[in-house]
Order: sequence, then C-alpha cells, then structure tokens
Amino acid sequence: MKGIETIKNNLIDRILATKNEKLLKAISNIFESTQTDDIVSLSSEQIEILLMSEKDIESGNLISESELNELDAKWLN
Repeated sequence: MKGIETIKNNLIDRILATKNEKLLKAISNIFESTQTDDIVSLSSEQIEILLMSEKDIESGNLISESELNELDAKWLN
C-alpha cells in the first residue's frame, strides 16, 4: 500500500504546482469519466442496527461524546 500512497502524494504535489489549465481539465475529465457509483450492500443485521439507531435518535436516547469518554474511562479502570 505504500506505493499507492506515494503515487497519490506525487500526483497531489504536481497538481498543486502546475499552472497548466489544459492539464488540470484533462485530469478532471479522467476523474469524471472513471468515477463509478459504489453501491454498498448491507447485511440484514447491519440494516437492523441502523434502524435501531434511527429509533434511538427519534426518542432522544443519545449520549454526548464527552459522556461516552467518561463512561469508557470508568469502565477501563
């Protein structure tokens, strides 16, 4: 995976450095033409958990991040 990160970083550096509008448009066109809509398939269990989350949100059964961190700290000690 290090190779792909190196390629990405090199491309980012070169894109940021260029002032060639035609090149930037060509790169943009490449991204647009190769962009696909990734469809994520969820299991029935994942769908059930998401529905349960929606019900919790609707009923106000929420906890703040700071409260969660405090509970985690107590549980870990």
